[in-house]
Amino acid sequence: KLVGGLYGVSIGRTFFGESMFHTVSNASKVAFVHLVERLKRWDFDIIDCQQSTPHMARFGAVDISRKKFLDILRYSVEKPSIVGNWNK
Repeated sequence: KLVGGLYGVSIGRTFFGESMFHTVSNASKVAFVHLVERLKRWDFDIIDCQQSTPHMARFGAVDISRKKFLDILRYSVEKPSIVGNWNK
């Protein structure tokens, strides 16, 4: 039974988070922690969570300048993308 999760898009080694959802409290947080661990193993450079919120700050998200973001992005999107089913 699906109780929570998140989705997004990856290009190169950048993950762009789009939305989190849950039907059971904190289920999306568990999914996010699992995703972060997987992205670390795959050497992702950054997760773009789009907005600075207290929720994302609890996970260690920090604001960075637009210049720094674009510098990281320029480097990261040139790396090979992870394709296929990420549920493996």
